[in-house]
Amino acid sequence: MAGIAKNHDYHMVEPSPWPFVMSAAVLVFAMGLIFWMHHWTPWVFFIGLVGILYTMYAWWSDVIKEANNGVDHTPVVQMHHRYGMMLFIASEVMVFFGFFWAYFDGFFRLEDVEQYARVAATGGHWPPTGVELFDPFHLPLFNTLILLTSGTTVTWAHHALLENDRKGLFWGLVLTVGLGILFTGTQILEYTEAGFAFSGNMYGATFFMATGLHGFHVFIGTVFLAVCLLRAYRGDFTPERHLGFEFAAWYWHFVDVVWLFLFASIYIWGSWGVALNH
Repeated sequence: MAGIAKNHDYHMVEPSPWPFVMSAAVLVFAMGLIFWMHHWTPWVFFIGLVGILYTMYAWWSDVIKEANNGVDHTPVVQMHHRYGMMLFIASEVMVFFGFFWAYFDGFFRLEDVEQYARVAATGGHWPPTGVELFDPFHLPLFNTLILLTSGTTVTWAHHALLENDRKGLFWGLVLTVGLGILFTGTQILEYTEAGFAFSGNMYGATFFMATGLHGFHVFIGTVFLAVCLLRAYRGDFTPERHLGFEFAAWYWHFVDVVWLFLFASIYIWGSWGVALNH
């Protein structure tokens, strides 16, 4: 109740419209993506995307105000935020695990008796016969170097913040955001040169779902870091209080690690599988 002094370390969140608005925007976004895939109209997709981006801006603005008022984000609340971020990243690991499972199931279970239809569809090969794979040491390797470099720059920015080096923090984040944008552009270029489609074979479906989901995470991480860049420019972060940037760095390192697994298993190991006849 209003007027009663706060006598605990927890943050009692005020009623907010943003969870409902975000849910509606995500629904429109997903429906628009389906419409676009069926060659109806792309506008519903972009309306949903704008709704998501606006809600992210408004919701994060409220959270930033709470973080900066010196009252709501107590040490106990910050500890719980860290636990929440750890659980979120763990859940994301499980999502990617499912797509890796689908890929390796296609490789290791090609000759099982119950998979006779799969053998007929793939020609007894993994990747399937006729699938033209990417050279892993061309654009995929370039993108790997981009992400590894971005992991270095975000770590530089973090250490600069801990030492109260505002210039190092700013330029470290500028480089990281730029590298994230470069990675996304290179991924789009790679997709335009793909020798296989999403539909028609198991390899294309697992490839585009796994790498596309990762690309979406890179986009989210880039936006996350761009917000941190704007906040760093405003002087929001201090060596003692920078939870938002810390979470962005955790998320970016998670994206880096997932890409290393994708590069090693789907691009490199997958290219070796061309000559394997199961």
